Amino acid sequence: MSGIIAIVGRPNVGKSALFNRVAGRRIAIVHDMPGVTRDRISAEVEWQGRPFSLIDTGGIGLLRGEKSEDVIMTAAVDQVQVAMESADVIIFVVDVREGVVPLDQEVAARLRDCGRPVLIAANKTDNQQQEEGVAEFAALGFDDVFPVSAIQARGVDDLMDKAVQFLPEVEETPKETEDGSSLATIKLAVVGRPNVGKSSLINALTQSERVIVSDIPGTTRDSVDVPFEVEADGVRHSYLLIDTAGMRKARRVNDSVEFFSVNRAERSIERSDITIFVLDADKGIVEQDKKIADKITEANRACIVVINKWDLMTEDVLEAREKEIERRQSKRKADRNREEVMTTLSDFGQWVQEKLFFLHYAPVVFTSATSGFHLDRLLETIRYVADQLRQQVPTAILNRTLRDAVERRQPVSATGVHLKFFYATQVRRSPPTFLLFLNRKEVFNEAYGKYIKKELRKAFGYEGCPIVLVPRARPKKVDSIRTVKTTRRKSVKRK
Repeated sequence: MSGIIAIVGRPNVGKSALFNRVAGRRIAIVHDMPGVTRDRISAEVEWQGRPFSLIDTGGIGLLRGEKSEDVIMTAAVDQVQVAMESADVIIFVVDVREGVVPLDQEVAARLRDCGRPVLIAANKTDNQQQEEGVAEFAALGFDDVFPVSAIQARGVDDLMDKAVQFLPEVEETPKETEDGSSLATIKLAVVGRPNVGKSSLINALTQSERVIVSDIPGTTRDSVDVPFEVEADGVRHSYLLIDTAGMRKARRVNDSVEFFSVNRAERSIERSDITIFVLDADKGIVEQDKKIADKITEANRACIVVINKWDLMTEDVLEAREKEIERRQSKRKADRNREEVMTTLSDFGQWVQEKLFFLHYAPVVFTSATSGFHLDRLLETIRYVADQLRQQVPTAILNRTLRDAVERRQPVSATGVHLKFFYATQVRRSPPTFLLFLNRKEVFNEAYGKYIKKELRKAFGYEGCPIVLVPRARPKKVDSIRTVKTTRRKSVKRK
């Protein structure tokens, strides 16, 4: 157990700025608008050699225009309460420029009841003169008050040196497979359009109310890291789920907060090992889904397509589909069979892969986060794709497979040049990347690359994984060291 430090306080006092400063990177969105942070955002951090989990929380208290029964506000406060109860030490952030306000006193009352060590961070203390206002925060009833400036990194060292003293001793228990090898944590970015059920899916997988869920599109703003473990076949599999903001069309991004939310979502795809692409069964596939799929392929990320909300496909919906099939039958009789398959799970999945043809390698799983339908199958698929990503193809078998593929089919060349394949090696596992040495790089065109990828999938699987080929022309002749030395001797004698 490495320990947990939670950052709490009222809205707009700089909690997320302090979180980013301690974490050493921009994770939480920082904005002048109050109430930007809603979910619990966590990061694995190390300070003075002490590892711990750092948690950023939403502001405690009502913002202007909010009501006490507001769904998102209530859920955000619940997330703060969970963070406080799980923390080993709490950093209570206040604003030195505003002094002690009634909402600070309300937060302090909550913290006194939680029974955890509390350190006050008097934020926005940017100079010596502002430090004079720090003393008044002693009235909140806590012994340790630290003047800090998260933006300028002022006083943060003293605050964190004190905070880590309350953390428990580290007890490392490395995860191992049955053969004793280490099992690395797999990062899973959950992406999709707004309101397709990404947060609900994460809560269902982790069996907790880890992230805020509501019917209001845009509830999730930050990318939220949620670690969880699953035991299967006697092995504990470690995952990091990354909940992301819904990715809208660019012209529908209304403000800077939403812009940063979408930007964080795109970066989450890039830092993931596997992207869980969530679609809405009731809405089908729309143009924005295709654009999101395109971002996944551009990032060369392994992918699983999840058709969520399958429970909404009720009998009434299926009957409506059947009537539509009958109507089209008279006009397009040849397409009758293709339309009929839309009412079954397996063939609906095939239709999805046809629509998202550039994600042809991605398996399709149907789920319902609310009813738990096929969540076990989703976990099995995640484990399977993760195993595909981990495989390292032996060089001898790889070269034999590629030589056979080249002998069976040569690329079409306008100049009539014959492709000669010399050697190949796998240079990366995630994504599977293969370096190919050829006589002429330009002969290896896109169409032939698709053929080679198909042959590699036949031989080694790689379901759910993109395959990256790097063709390289081998030098025609490389002088040996002996030849180079002889040439140098001759030139010296001539002189």
